[in-house]
Amino acid sequence: MGTKARPLTFHLASLPDPRKIRGQRHLFLDVVLMAILAELCGADSWEDIHRFAKSQEEWLRTFLSLPGGVPSADTFNRVFFLIDPKAFGQCFLAWVRDVRKKIPGDIVALDGKTLRASIAEGKPALHVVSAWSAANHLVLGQRSVDAKSNEITAIPELLKVLDVKGCIITIDAMGCQKDIAKTIIARKAGYILAVKGNQERLHNALLAIFAKLDADPAVPPHCISETRETRRGRNEIRRVTAVESIHCLPEDILFAWPKLETLVRVQSEAQRGGKTVREERFYISTLAMSQVETIAQGVRSHWGIENRLHWVLDVSFREDLNRTRKGNGPESSAILRHIVLNLLRQDPNPTGSIKFRRMQAAMSPDYRLAALFGFSQDPAKGIPG
Repeated sequence: MGTKARPLTFHLASLPDPRKIRGQRHLFLDVVLMAILAELCGADSWEDIHRFAKSQEEWLRTFLSLPGGVPSADTFNRVFFLIDPKAFGQCFLAWVRDVRKKIPGDIVALDGKTLRASIAEGKPALHVVSAWSAANHLVLGQRSVDAKSNEITAIPELLKVLDVKGCIITIDAMGCQKDIAKTIIARKAGYILAVKGNQERLHNALLAIFAKLDADPAVPPHCISETRETRRGRNEIRRVTAVESIHCLPEDILFAWPKLETLVRVQSEAQRGGKTVREERFYISTLAMSQVETIAQGVRSHWGIENRLHWVLDVSFREDLNRTRKGNGPESSAILRHIVLNLLRQDPNPTGSIKFRRMQAAMSPDYRLAALFGFSQDPAKGIPG
């Protein structure tokens, strides 16, 4: 995220205008940038986006052309209905590559989220698989699927367009698939994959191995990482145990998973409301047994995609209440929210929550311009000629 990174506007300039060439009152890039700025300032519907742009028309004219004035809510809706999500996603990917700081060993979590209010007659709600960088706190990319079961096919497609060399990919149990593991290795990354009953033989083998370890702590050799945490009145102990896969798994299972090095059990014990809650989860990883601390960090970091992405989209952007349903609108709107979240995450001196930062953008034209063009960029150079 250095000073040489090209701003978002540079990449959006190449986004194809999906409208008919003749008879357009509004410049395409103007419409897209107004929507981004409005979303940045807390507008979560097309009507809100129109109202924001109308109230800020004089300010917007200082850097946008607006030959036809401010578009109506229907025009904003129609433009995002027509935008090609694939092309929009490619612009997003190119921009993220510019602003992302590559950190060896970065945890990249992949997980899906359903946009509940996007369900329409004869059409299921949009489900989006996103990639989240724990080190950068950025959305790296996304792929849409029709239903949660299709994450299995969407995840490899997403991985193939991401720069994940040297990263550690974390995925929940649905993504624990041999082909996905092969794709991760082909992308020169490592993995930590959750294991449940959908991989029955592997899961049963893990249960038996760790049961044997409980019965005789000397066999097989293992490493342990244990942490204790007190937060908001909740006491939790987390123990991560790692064993080498080569000494434990049957060969037909071992060699079905490329570069598999370590079997992992995560045990947690938490005090909640005066009750003790115990959980046990299993993982496989390409990391060595001796890297148990890194594995523990990877497992913990995976939840960042829930807490710092999905939860924020629901609470701060009211994503689950967004009723955009037609055409490419739901997917284009999801990309729009990811763009705005990434813009706000780049604030080098953040104050308060994402919700507060959106309020700050609404109150301060300087802040919203800094967010749009990059906090270290010159806004005067942000709009392509």
